[in-house]
Amino acid sequence: MRVMVIVKANADSEAGVMPSEQLLTEMGAFNEELVKAGIMLDGDGLKPSSEGVRVRFSGSQRMVTDGPFAETKELIAGYWIWKVDSMDEAIAWVKRCPNPMEGESEIEIRPIFEAEDFGAEFTPELREQEDRLRAELAAQRGA
Repeated sequence: MRVMVIVKANADSEAGVMPSEQLLTEMGAFNEELVKAGIMLDGDGLKPSSEGVRVRFSGSQRMVTDGPFAETKELIAGYWIWKVDSMDEAIAWVKRCPNPMEGESEIEIRPIFEAEDFGAEFTPELREQEDRLRAELAAQRGA
């Protein structure tokens, strides 16, 4: 199963406070463990919401709102995409993670939908399109 491991933002990450050299070193070592174990597929930190936008959909209308966004606890400071055998395995890896922020922080783990989760609505034609797009993405990355 694939999961998205979400590092929640806090006041410091939203203020653009950069991690210390020690934390970067610890996270680098943790990421290296994840890659060697075949767990990590992708991951990055995100800039503060002040550098982002939100696009709200209402029927055919689109409204763009510039950041920053008020609810820090609802924001994401970074993420990983992992391939694990179970949610328990993902939890075990997160428990080994260095604290991603000074003081308190929170990491959320969310399963990613797989093709079989969509049932009959995900027709053979849609599956073929999905496979083609994934192959195209892999080729663009040089994989």
